[in-house]
Amino acid sequence: MLHKVITLFRRMGLPERLFAAFVLVVVIEFAANCFLFDRVNSFELRRDDADRIAENLVLAQRTLEHADKEERGAVAQVLSTKRFTLILTAPDDRRRGSLGLSNLRSQVVEIEPELAVADLELHLEEMPGKGNIGGSFRLKDRSVVRFHTHASAAWKLTAGRVASLILPTLLLIALAWLLVRTTLRPLRNLIGATRHLGSGPPQPVPERGPDELRELIRALNEMQARIHQSLVDRTQTMLAIGHDLKTPLSRMRLRLDDETVDPEVREGLTHDIDEMRLLLDSIQAYVDSDGKSIPRELIDLAVMAETLVDTAADHGADATYVGISSLTLKVRPVPVRRALSNLIENAIHYGGNARVIVRRYEGGAEIVVEDDGPGIPEDRIADALQPFVRLDTSRARDTAGMGLGLAIVRKAVRMENGTLDLRNRPEGGFSAIIRLPLTTD
Repeated sequence: MLHKVITLFRRMGLPERLFAAFVLVVVIEFAANCFLFDRVNSFELRRDDADRIAENLVLAQRTLEHADKEERGAVAQVLSTKRFTLILTAPDDRRRGSLGLSNLRSQVVEIEPELAVADLELHLEEMPGKGNIGGSFRLKDRSVVRFHTHASAAWKLTAGRVASLILPTLLLIALAWLLVRTTLRPLRNLIGATRHLGSGPPQPVPERGPDELRELIRALNEMQARIHQSLVDRTQTMLAIGHDLKTPLSRMRLRLDDETVDPEVREGLTHDIDEMRLLLDSIQAYVDSDGKSIPRELIDLAVMAETLVDTAADHGADATYVGISSLTLKVRPVPVRRALSNLIENAIHYGGNARVIVRRYEGGAEIVVEDDGPGIPEDRIADALQPFVRLDTSRARDTAGMGLGLAIVRKAVRMENGTLDLRNRPEGGFSAIIRLPLTTD
């Protein structure tokens, strides 16, 4: 039964949960008041306490009845003590408490029957002050005398009265906290899922919480599946196009080996075929998997960078290496090597030279690739990182590639939890700065 109630509560919408919490508080408050009212009604004092109250009341009644009207106020003050206080009021100023002590009244009247004629009334005080038991009686001229007295046995009733006032509030606070907590728990899972949206295979979020939140989670899970399928379809399409285009390019290269082809034409077509292959390789490197399935390995980053620089210099490029001789860290070697290679090639092609610096930096590794070229306009640096964006838009360009070089670099650096910073050098030229943590999870 309890399991069914919990399941029903979990499936409720937020308005229904709030209403259910409100109804529960009202029911508990009603039950507490009924229990308190029943206890107050049946409350009685020990014989000696009841005798004391009856004696004080009958003495006060007799004394005030025989006192002059003008002196009754002073007499009431004289009769008052720390444990028994009398207050003389007007006939129409009689206050009856909401929790009447009917059994205690019967007990006191049984001890002093003449108090029944005085229309005695007893009640439990709402907030203990001058006493925890209050009441009133009438004189023969209809004047009302209110009184307050202490009874040690009544403290349980007073505590119950206070509890009946505080308990619903505490319960409401507890239920509100529980309601917010149970509502926010699946919401936090939802927020965590949105941060990884589109960065890998979909991770469905369990459908929990109110109906409104469950519908939102269901919609997010469906969106995750659609985005992942779209990315997979795009990747497969681009890879298929690249693979299929390489076949006719290979046939074209074979036909160029025919001696009847003019050497000048052969050279031009060969250059165009090589550029097309480079374009296809760039596309494949960008749309291929992010490489997250490739395990990280311990590599010497300084040796890798120096090797790439030496290879470029062997091909006649102005490339130099400056930095430490060894720096080992755990990364995915293929994407990192491709990123460094792209930066070095860009520096040589656009700036005319490349200087590579590898050093330790604030607990991590820093790789700087700089050149002495014209740099990039400040308002176009962000554009240079976008895929398929070329800063050189001239039709007769001599720049190979499709504007994917820096986009590939940024993707590889992000896989290693690193950062890529592009900036123009104050003394002229351009620099690309990669910072990688020495240890990555």
